[in-house]
Amino acid sequence: MASTDAYAERIQAAEGLPEPVQRFLRYMASEKRSAQRTCEHYGRDLRRLCQWCDNQERDPVALNQAELRRYVAGLAREGRSGRTIARHLSAIRRFYGFLIREGLVADNPALDIRPPRNQRPLPGVMDVDQLHHLLEQSPEDPLEMRDLAMIELMYSSGLRLAELVALNDADVDRRDASVRVTGKGGKTRIVPIGRAALAALDRWLEQRPALALASESAVFVSRRGQRIHRRTVQARLRRWGQRCHADQGLHPHLMRHSFASHMLESSGDLRAVQELLGHSDIATTQIYTHLDFQHLAQVYDSAHPRARRRKAGDSGARTEQGRHE
Repeated sequence: MASTDAYAERIQAAEGLPEPVQRFLRYMASEKRSAQRTCEHYGRDLRRLCQWCDNQERDPVALNQAELRRYVAGLAREGRSGRTIARHLSAIRRFYGFLIREGLVADNPALDIRPPRNQRPLPGVMDVDQLHHLLEQSPEDPLEMRDLAMIELMYSSGLRLAELVALNDADVDRRDASVRVTGKGGKTRIVPIGRAALAALDRWLEQRPALALASESAVFVSRRGQRIHRRTVQARLRRWGQRCHADQGLHPHLMRHSFASHMLESSGDLRAVQELLGHSDIATTQIYTHLDFQHLAQVYDSAHPRARRRKAGDSGARTEQGRHE
């Protein structure tokens, strides 16, 4: 309690804030007994609002909803996150709730304003040429053959790290060039293996008997002959990327995302990519992958009836048809 009392004294002595704001902060600190950190956040956020009001020659007590929306839009343009803007709005709502309690305003203009949603950050994607360089390296020992086979398979088939580690001998159909994958929720899917990945996998499987224990069914094993651990895969991929001087740190999720992005950019078939990735909801695929805008524009121009270019003479034909209708 002593800390909030001390903060209330500091608020009382604060300069540069309008008197209603100071009263609100004292109320939060001394009467509501809010945490000191909360009071400090509110003070900082309301100070910023007051500075904006000074620039707009407006009274912070008399703002309307349209003005507050402009203020929030300004925060977004500055690059503030949705979480930060939500905190600003929380302080403003509490401030106006206090003003209503004090009889200084009739309503709260911040009640119906919502902060922007935080964009889910997308992982990076490797350039196709850089990936070719990465995958054309010559392995120097059996463990590097294993590493190359893992990288090829993740990029070729879009496997998650857990799916790669869980692969057993029986899951790989080399004649059909496919692999049976057990994904999230125990769901099974069959995905194709590309020619280069299949060749790398064959080279590794020729070496595997010399390393694997007789009872081990895992496709990828450690130097001790047991199923490889996730952390080992992550460390070996990072090592491979450093060896090849990759611009980005190499990790399993980067390979899966590169697979999805390159497939989608080339085919434009979101449903097919969804199946290959093992997503139960296509919305997940839309978040996880990204289309290059030029491709989107081409799809739009070719598919939308109001965007398709008319053939020569088409306009005249339609006009003539319209006269007879």
